[in-house]
Amino acid sequence: MENKKQPKKELTIDQKINRRNFISFGVFGVMGVAAYKGWRWLYTAPKEVAGVTASAKAPLRRALNQTELAMRNFFSNNHLVRTYPKSMAAKNVRHNSDIGVKGGFVIEDWKLQVIKHTGEILTFTIDQIKALPKTEIVYDFKCVEGWDQIQYWGGLKMIDFIEHFGLAEETKLAYVGMMTPDKAYQVGLDMPSAVHPQTILAYEMNGKPIPMNHGAPLRLIIPVKYGIKNLKRIGSITFSNTRPPDYWARSGYDYYSGL
Repeated sequence: MENKKQPKKELTIDQKINRRNFISFGVFGVMGVAAYKGWRWLYTAPKEVAGVTASAKAPLRRALNQTELAMRNFFSNNHLVRTYPKSMAAKNVRHNSDIGVKGGFVIEDWKLQVIKHTGEILTFTIDQIKALPKTEIVYDFKCVEGWDQIQYWGGLKMIDFIEHFGLAEETKLAYVGMMTPDKAYQVGLDMPSAVHPQTILAYEMNGKPIPMNHGAPLRLIIPVKYGIKNLKRIGSITFSNTRPPDYWARSGYDYYSGL
């Protein structure tokens, strides 16, 4: 006798919905378990060995360093941030931190100290810096906390400062370090970002001298970096082939902090 296959029974709509729900919840469940295990693995991972960077979990710091390498491979002077008309700049520029610019500072006594890799120390006044051609930029200042604001700054291009005062030899090194006069705040910058055409030593905000709480008389504006790299009140500049100290990198943040 010939065996005839029974036709496959068609699922009802409710059965199809239930099957899809079961598969969906199963997939979400597996993903949830994997995410939890990944979180637990990172949470229980040891912290990095403290040095120039510190406080981050070791696997996270390795990931940040790999991200930095990838970003640096694509970075160039042709990588320019978007600029805006002055009319779009915030009239009330957000003030986010007083680290390095707290009380007890006499602005008239300020001088910029530049330490060359040979150990030679140069000093500059704000008048020497203002005597050189001014550059203005209106751009979207971005903070790692998630906020941003269009801001208007004026000052001397870092690369113009370097070339005018005979510091071109220093640009052959890998890093630039900056520190506030009270030494409370430091940033370390990769050289390509430091000499980027939009990086300026700013002495004006909204066309007027920078106020004290924003880093008078001279601060760094580096649009290719997050706000944590835009050091207020520059007291000293150094050049080296090793990473300079960096305030937030010691607290677990990304050393590169590029955009």
